[in-house]
Amino acid sequence: MSKSIFSLMLAAGLLLGMCATLDAQQTYDGMFGKGIHVVAQDSSYAMKVNFRTQSLMTYDGVSSNWLVRRMRLKLSGFAHSPRLQYKVELGLSNRDHGGESPETSNTSNLILDAFVRYKVAGNLELWLGQTKLPGNRERVISSQKLQFVDRSLLNSRFNLDRDMGVQLRNTWSFGSVVTRQALAISQGEGRNRTLGNQGGLDYTGRLEVLPMGEFAGQGDYFGADLMREERPRLALGLTYDYNDGAARQKGNTGSYVPDTATNSLSTVLADFMFKYRGLSVMGEYASKAATGERLFDGEALVSNYYTGTGVNIQAGYLFESDYEWAVRYTAIRPELDSARDLQDMYTLGLSKYIVGHSLKLQSDVSYVIETNQQTALASGTYLFRFQMELAF
Repeated sequence: MSKSIFSLMLAAGLLLGMCATLDAQQTYDGMFGKGIHVVAQDSSYAMKVNFRTQSLMTYDGVSSNWLVRRMRLKLSGFAHSPRLQYKVELGLSNRDHGGESPETSNTSNLILDAFVRYKVAGNLELWLGQTKLPGNRERVISSQKLQFVDRSLLNSRFNLDRDMGVQLRNTWSFGSVVTRQALAISQGEGRNRTLGNQGGLDYTGRLEVLPMGEFAGQGDYFGADLMREERPRLALGLTYDYNDGAARQKGNTGSYVPDTATNSLSTVLADFMFKYRGLSVMGEYASKAATGERLFDGEALVSNYYTGTGVNIQAGYLFESDYEWAVRYTAIRPELDSARDLQDMYTLGLSKYIVGHSLKLQSDVSYVIETNQQTALASGTYLFRFQMELAF
């Protein structure tokens, strides 16, 4: 039996086990997309169960592909006291696993999130475990709540992703202005590494400012203006990350680099989100640089790390019918010495939100231009994608 099939059976068994004691005629007073809630009789713990899946079809002008892009099982709630909260999220599709490797003991990499957070005092929280680092906005937005079928090229090249460590998060307001601060110290090598720390630690800091007040329903962290903000809302974010002795090509993700070539990575990420009466605009900038020597691969000079800059800007308008048209432009500019191509991606998207982000149909068509930095020769390809999201 393959490990992926075993993982699915394990998750299904967990769900069945939790529901085994429920009477067949029992009903649940809740809303679609809000999960299943369980609270202990003595209120000593609570758990919410969420499940979702994304079915994706792609066509690039040559070939087509159908797959389960994501399938997730999420458990969250509190233990002992509402001040001590937890979250566990498992990725059950093969695209979620991240691939088997010696660094993860050649096993399926199922665990996405596994952490607890403790409300220290006021709005100050301490997070401990594995979860997303406080990086670029598009990465922190759940893959369930995206404006397009998937995230941009900027995110795939420069995001910080998940890691194991400790985080401090705080919110502080003065008047109508809201600020959020986050500081993280993590291993710096991504999810579920079992061989120990290859390099140094990863240090991340993020500051957010909401000068016009908070968004309705935390709308600064989901795509499209589903809340139809009655007043303009703006969120600004800035992140700096220093990965000391980065062990992987992109820092927390990508291929592992040789031990003898381990250098450090510094990343700057800036972003904004604006929403008003159905209109939403989001923009991001990323810059990643490495320190140290580079490796020669034959006659070509190849960088150990993916470095350079990227820009992403997208905007959409949600009509009263809950259809949304959106456009996106992404530019990726790797360092010249890396011998990687420049990339420009133009995307037009159409979405139908049936039950918000819990049940929706999304499609987009993109034109991607790749330009060789040495020869200036360019080539273009089209990409069409269609996806259904179902979540409860």
